Amino acid sequence: MAGHEEESKSKGFRLLGILDVQNTPCARDAILHGAGGSVTAGLLHFLVTSRVRRSYHVGFAGFMLTTLGSWFYCRLNNAKLRVQQRMIQDGIKNKIVYEGTDIDPARKHGAQTPPGPS
Repeated sequence: MAGHEEESKSKGFRLLGILDVQNTPCARDAILHGAGGSVTAGLLHFLVTSRVRRSYHVGFAGFMLTTLGSWFYCRLNNAKLRVQQRMIQDGIKNKIVYEGTDIDPARKHGAQTPPGPS
C-alpha cells in the first residue's frame, strides 16, 4: 500500500506521455492559461460568426498561442530570477570572504577613521 502511494506521487501527471506536468516548471500554469485562452477565443469567434468548425480551429489556435506564450514568458522570468539569485549568492559569498580585509570593496581606501572621544 505504501509503495503504491510513493509510486503514484513520483510518477506525476504526463501530458501526451511526454511532458511531466507536475515536475516541469511552468507547465501547469501554461496549460491552464492555454485552456482559458482556447475557450475564450473559440467562444468569442462562435458568438461573432456562428461557424462551429472555424470556431473550433480558432479555439485550438488560441490554445496553442496562449500556452506557448505563457510558457515562454514564465521560463524567461524564471531564468531572470535564477541569474539574480546567482548574483546575490556570489555577492554574499564575496562579502563573507573579503569582509575585514584590505581588498574589501565596502571599505573606503585612504579614508581615516574619525577620531573618537578623548
